[in-house]
Amino acid sequence: MVVLGLGNPGDEYADTRHNCGFKVVDYLGEKTGIELKKKFFKKYIYGKGVFKGKEIFLVKPLTFMNASGNVIRDVLKAADCTTKDIIVVCDNMDLFPGVLRIKRGGGDAGHNGLKSIMTFAPANDFLRVYIGIGRPPYSGDVSNYVLGVPDKIDRENIAKAVEKAGDGILSLTGRTVEQVTNEINSIKNISQRPGD
Repeated sequence: MVVLGLGNPGDEYADTRHNCGFKVVDYLGEKTGIELKKKFFKKYIYGKGVFKGKEIFLVKPLTFMNASGNVIRDVLKAADCTTKDIIVVCDNMDLFPGVLRIKRGGGDAGHNGLKSIMTFAPANDFLRVYIGIGRPPYSGDVSNYVLGVPDKIDRENIAKAVEKAGDGILSLTGRTVEQVTNEINSIKNISQRPGD
C-alpha cells in the first residue's frame, strides 16, 4: 500500500486547505511509527514500514501541487507496485469542510495535483481519499482560498477528517476497500455552523 498525500512543501503552506494530504501522511507516520525522510536526490519525502503485517509506504511530493505526478514512476519502482496500489489523499472543494469520501477512479475535478498524477498514471485505477474544504463565497480564481488557512470551525472539522481518513486507510490492512469506503462515505463528523 502506497499512501501519497498531496500538498505544497514549506512552512508557509503547512496549515493551508491545500495541504490536507500532507497532514494525513504525517498522521499516519505518527500512528505507525514510520519515519518520514527526504530521499537523496529525490523530490519527495518517503517512509516505509509494516502495520499489522502489511507493508506501507508514505509519500509527500516536494514538487509543489501542480507537478505531484512527477514522483509517480520513481515511487512505483521503489515500492515495487502498480498504480492500483496507490491511495492518493487530497482536498476537495465540492465537499463541505471535514466531509470524507473514498472512490477509485474518476476525473480530476479541477484539482491540479490529481491532474498531474493522472498524466503519469493513465490507468486511473488508484484510490482517492477526498477531504472536504468547501468552496469560497465567491467565483473565479480559487488560488487564495485553497492556499489560505481555514477559520476555527473549518479547521476543527478538517482536523477530525484527517484523523478519520488516516484511521480508515490503516483499516484497509484488515478490511476490504468496499467495507472501508461504505463506512467512510457515511461518516457525519462535522460541526455545523449556525444556519447550515
